[in-house]
Amino acid sequence: MSQHSVDVLERSHEQGVKLAISTARPVSTALSFARRLPVDACVYLNGALIDTDPRHSNEETLTDPVVPADGHVRRVGFSSQRACDVCLSLLQAMPGLHLGIVMNDIRYTNFDTSIMWKTQQFVYSDFHDVPQGEAEKIFIIPDPAQGSRLAGMLPPDFGVSVSEGTMWMLMNPLANKGDALRTLCRRMGIGLEQTVAFGDDLIDIDMLKASGRGVAVANARPDVLRIADEVCPANNEDGVAQWVEQLIA
Repeated sequence: MSQHSVDVLERSHEQGVKLAISTARPVSTALSFARRLPVDACVYLNGALIDTDPRHSNEETLTDPVVPADGHVRRVGFSSQRACDVCLSLLQAMPGLHLGIVMNDIRYTNFDTSIMWKTQQFVYSDFHDVPQGEAEKIFIIPDPAQGSRLAGMLPPDFGVSVSEGTMWMLMNPLANKGDALRTLCRRMGIGLEQTVAFGDDLIDIDMLKASGRGVAVANARPDVLRIADEVCPANNEDGVAQWVEQLIA
């Protein structure tokens, strides 16, 4: 995130534009970006965790199993016991499958996740020792041979998405960026038709379709470019900032 992008978004916010971040990242890696921007809301974990008052939140608030009583943090998950049952079932069918459960910003996993995420906390688990609580996500990293079998084995009570063609995510069906956008609009009293959403990956498609205008960056995946209302320059060219700068000029 360049300083130019930060400056443009700060100027737009001063002119009354509301700003929300919506990311598949967990709190531990996304919060630092949120703190650099004048955000009015943050959506983490692809919609499993929604914070509608970032000014009064910190990492402890967002990762505590007990959400704040004032309701500004919303968790959209499923029981950790159900998550363990799913993981054990998949491993019984496909021994050696790499997978894990995300809960309160800790990954309970059967492989060393530092090969993918250097800063995210993980705990080795056989999925019989995960604490009771509300999990936010099951993530699966299949090899090519496993991927061809996996789709037919996933439980129907989960929403399924694939990020960057490699990581499969099983979540509460209401935990997605499209539903998160609708939640934010209700909380802020803003109509969906008044919103603009930017994205580049398949997990952004529901959000782009739900918004008043869905904008894909030029280097987005082909399926995202296909459904977008508009295309802005690539993200490595400050494409979102360029689009916003035209809006506030």
